[in-house]
Amino acid sequence: MLAFLLRRIAAGAVLVVVVATATFLLLSLTGTDVARNILGETASASAVAAKSRELGLDQPLVERYWHWAEQALQGNLGSSWFTGDSVSQSLTDTLPVTLSIVLAGMVIAAVLSVALGTAAALRGGWVDRAVQFGAVLGTAVPSFLIALVLAVTLAVRLGWLPATGYVALGTSPGGWLRSITLPALSLAVAATAATAMQVRGALIDILRADFVRTLRSRGLTTRSVVYRHALRNAAPPALTVLALQFIGLIGGAVVVEKVFGLPGIGTLANSAAVRGDAPVLLGTVVVTVVIVVAVNLLLDVAYGWLNPKVRVS
Repeated sequence: MLAFLLRRIAAGAVLVVVVATATFLLLSLTGTDVARNILGETASASAVAAKSRELGLDQPLVERYWHWAEQALQGNLGSSWFTGDSVSQSLTDTLPVTLSIVLAGMVIAAVLSVALGTAAALRGGWVDRAVQFGAVLGTAVPSFLIALVLAVTLAVRLGWLPATGYVALGTSPGGWLRSITLPALSLAVAATAATAMQVRGALIDILRADFVRTLRSRGLTTRSVVYRHALRNAAPPALTVLALQFIGLIGGAVVVEKVFGLPGIGTLANSAAVRGDAPVLLGTVVVTVVIVVAVNLLLDVAYGWLNPKVRVS
């Protein structure tokens, strides 16, 4: 098991390096005059040149990359070119917001997808058709539209939940839960739709397997067969879809954070992209890739627990 984990960690580390390098190279090819953007259009050429030297933009690309990578390995992701704020501190402030809504959305999606997928597979008929129709609808409707509908109906008209703002967990657990509920629900719809259909399909195939007929012939109830045996065998495909949905939810969080006025990592990345703030963008990309690698590592561990053959594959 240890060798299995070490292989996955090494592959994840290589992926982080590749993505970080590619992002650095792409940002250097944008052709944006960052020094001019910082100082404004009225700045003199000498002032712009001085600012470029101050930011290290006059150095060769390889040298700039090596300097950034060396600092990043020490945990220093640099400072914003525009505000001077530490990138690490900015990510520390904004990452909990995004992770709160994404992880809450994943929990909601996991619970609902198992319940809906199991109901569709076992009951069939109108229940199955309703779940399939809901899945198509949930996949087709964009998350920002769902966010707007929830904000208008549940927050503005009914006043059940706040429409904007974020309350830290340490400040008020109840306020934190209220502030992330609508954003998490907005993100969970599409993830639930995709994962529920995967659970449904996998469970239908498992229930037709020979070992299920054997279990039933031994007198086991349907509940015992489904929840103790069939769902465990149907879990790996559903986990794969759920992990892919997690990556999509991080991207979808950018729009949802805008709708609900949340100071998350998506808002930070969007502002940095508009201004051409390379250190902030690089830090955001690296941290996001690390999170994705960690999620996939947890997925591999879950696979190894559910199916020991995966450990040696």
